[in-house]
Amino acid sequence: MLNDMTLLTTAELAERIKYDPRTIREQLKDSVLHEGIHYIRPFGGRKILFLWEAIQRDIGQESSSSLAIPMTKGAVAHG
Repeated sequence: MLNDMTLLTTAELAERIKYDPRTIREQLKDSVLHEGIHYIRPFGGRKILFLWEAIQRDIGQESSSSLAIPMTKGAVAHG
């Protein structure tokens, strides 16, 4: 499964989704982006690698239909 996935660092993901890396680490990770689905920790380490295709599938569809702002506890505000 991981063979056909694009793995991104936090900085690379931030560049693609136009969020600050700190916002991804402190607010989106574990509320909107979930371990094992949207990101992995290779070899149980501290480094996080995001799964681009999973993020596009789960988050991208929702935000492409309308303006969607991620909020705490996984909620999304539609504007």
